[in-house]
Amino acid sequence: MDNLFIVAGLGNPGTRYENTRHNVGFDTAELLSEKHGIKVSKLKHKAYLGEGVIEGARVVLAKPQTYMNLSGESIREIIDWYKAPLSNLIIIYDDVDLPLGRVRVRPKGSSGTHNGMKSVIYQLSADDFPRVRVGIGNPPPEYDIADYVLGRFSAGEREIIDKSIKVAAEAVEEIIKAGVDSAMNKYNGQVEAR
Repeated sequence: MDNLFIVAGLGNPGTRYENTRHNVGFDTAELLSEKHGIKVSKLKHKAYLGEGVIEGARVVLAKPQTYMNLSGESIREIIDWYKAPLSNLIIIYDDVDLPLGRVRVRPKGSSGTHNGMKSVIYQLSADDFPRVRVGIGNPPPEYDIADYVLGRFSAGEREIIDKSIKVAAEAVEEIIKAGVDSAMNKYNGQVEAR
């Protein structure tokens, strides 16, 4: 199924984690689901899934429900079930190593400091799949990183992030429509979402 894409936003399940920095991937998946009328409500492969069409391609939208650190278990099951090539797997996640609001598309690479991505790469034994990273900025020095990523944005930050989520969703659409290089050219140059 070469024209099938798996688009997975990473986050933590449950209302306790809604709107936290670590759930930007979920937020982007939700925006894509609204935009394209894909209901992400079927619980299967340890994730909420929805099937639909984006940019003329069949897409499975996924929100793993394993908690962030085990996201890879769900992603592996989804990939095994749908037999999608890894080049058609797009992971969306928050990144503390990018300035707040910056969106970065990459065709492959390491997990950096992100435990959800560490789990995905470990479970797939591969890192050559596209990803869309949304910058959430570095925690202040006195902050524990776990507390920071599980914290919520200030009102001002939220405004920036909501714009970034729109850009991240567009980047996903561009990857599906024209490939990862096109998305990198279009979105990696933006200093921050406007």
